[in-house]
Amino acid sequence: MSNETAAAPKKALGFWGCWALTVGVMIGSGVFMLPTVLAPYGMLSFGGWVITAGGSITVALVLGRLAGRTTHSGGPYTFSRDAFGNLPGFLVAWGYWAAVWIGNPAIAIAFVGYLTIFIPALEGNALYQIFAALALMWGLTLLSIRGAREMSIFQLLMTILKLIPLLTIIAWGAMAGTPSNMPEFNPSGGALRQVLSTTVVLTLWAFAGLESGTIPAGDVRNAKTTIPRATVIGTITVAVVYITSTIAVMMLVPTEELVASTSPFADAARGLGTWGPLMVAAGAIVSTAGSLNGGIFLCGQMPMSVAIDGLAPKVFAKLNSHGSPQFSLIFGTTISSILLILNYSRGLVGAFVFLIMMSTLTILVPYLVCALAELKHSIKNARAWAVVALIAAVYSSFAIWGASQDAGGLEVIGWGLAWMAVGLPVYWLGKARTPKA
Repeated sequence: MSNETAAAPKKALGFWGCWALTVGVMIGSGVFMLPTVLAPYGMLSFGGWVITAGGSITVALVLGRLAGRTTHSGGPYTFSRDAFGNLPGFLVAWGYWAAVWIGNPAIAIAFVGYLTIFIPALEGNALYQIFAALALMWGLTLLSIRGAREMSIFQLLMTILKLIPLLTIIAWGAMAGTPSNMPEFNPSGGALRQVLSTTVVLTLWAFAGLESGTIPAGDVRNAKTTIPRATVIGTITVAVVYITSTIAVMMLVPTEELVASTSPFADAARGLGTWGPLMVAAGAIVSTAGSLNGGIFLCGQMPMSVAIDGLAPKVFAKLNSHGSPQFSLIFGTTISSILLILNYSRGLVGAFVFLIMMSTLTILVPYLVCALAELKHSIKNARAWAVVALIAAVYSSFAIWGASQDAGGLEVIGWGLAWMAVGLPVYWLGKARTPKA
C-alpha cells in the first residue's frame, strides 16, 4: 500500500472527539419538534422514549463491542465485512454512504429553515435558500479537508454550544415548570400497544447516528477502548438530554398550546424573556451545523475505508497533506449538492421530509447487520453478549418496519432497494478494476 493511502501518522481524535462526533451527529434538528409531536400521546409517550433509548443503547453496546476488536476505519462496514465477507460489507458501506450524502442536504435544509428567523430575506426565496445551504455544506467540507483535528475541534465546540439551550430549558423547566401542565396519561384513547408502537416509531429517528464515533477508527487514539466508551456514553448522554428536555417543555407549555406549537422549545423559553426564543433558534442553527459537520466528515471516511480494502477505486483512499481523503469529501458533497438542488422542487418542507426518510431507512439496515455480526461472534462463547445482540437485532428490525409504516415509506423503501441493487454491479466492477492493496 502506498503512503498516499496510509492512515494519518498522528491520530487526531481522543475520547471527547469521538463523544462529540457521536452526540453531535445524533442531536440535529429533530429534537426541537419532538415535544409537539409526542404531546397528543400524553405521558404514555415516555414509554416510547424508554423503549427507543433502551434499544439504541443495546445497539451502541453492540457497536462498542465490535469496535473493541479492530482499529480499522469504517465502523459498520468493517464489522459487517469481518463477519460476513466482502460483498455484505460493501453493501453495508454502499447503503450507509448513501444515507450520509442523502441526509446531509436534508440537514442543510433544516439549517436554512432556522436561519430565516435571523435573515428574513431567505423566507420564501428558493434561490437564496439553495445558496445558503450550499455555502454551509462546502464550507464544512473545506474544514474536513483541512484535517480530522480541525473538524474535531469544531465538532466539540458545536456540540457544547448546542447543549447549552437544551440544558437551559431543562433547568428552567425544573425551576418554573408546572406538573399540572403535563398531558394526560393517554389522551388519544388508543390501545396501549398501538400508542407505544407509534411513539417508538416517532422517537427512534432521534438516535440515528449513534455509530458515528466508530467510523474514523484509524484517526482515533487507543481506538479499541476509546470508541466503545465514547459510543455508549454518547448514546446515554443523548437519551438523557432528549427525555429530560421533553419533560421540561411539557411542564412549561400547557398541553393545548403544545399540540399546536410550531416551535415548542421557543415557546418554553418565553418565560426567560425576549432572548429566550432567540437562544433556542440560535441553538437549532448550531445544532444543525454541528450535525452536518459530522455527516460531511463521515461521508469522506466511509468510501476511504472501502477503497483501502481494495473494494472501491483507489482514488477514494488518497490522502492530502493534512491526512484527509480530499477526493472522497469533494465527491460526496458534490452528490449532496446536486441532490439538494433537485429536491428543492418539492419545496423546503417536502425536500426535508423525503430526504430525511430516505436517509434514516438506509442508516438503519447497518444496525441490524452489525447486531447479527455480534450475534455470530458471541453465540457460542459469550451468551450474555449474544442476548444483547439479539435485542439489538430485534430493535433494529422494528425500526426498519417503522420506517415502512411512515407516510411515503413504501416509496422510500423502493428507492432504497433500487440503490442497493445498483451497488451490485458497482461492487463487481470495482473489484475487477481495483488492484489489491
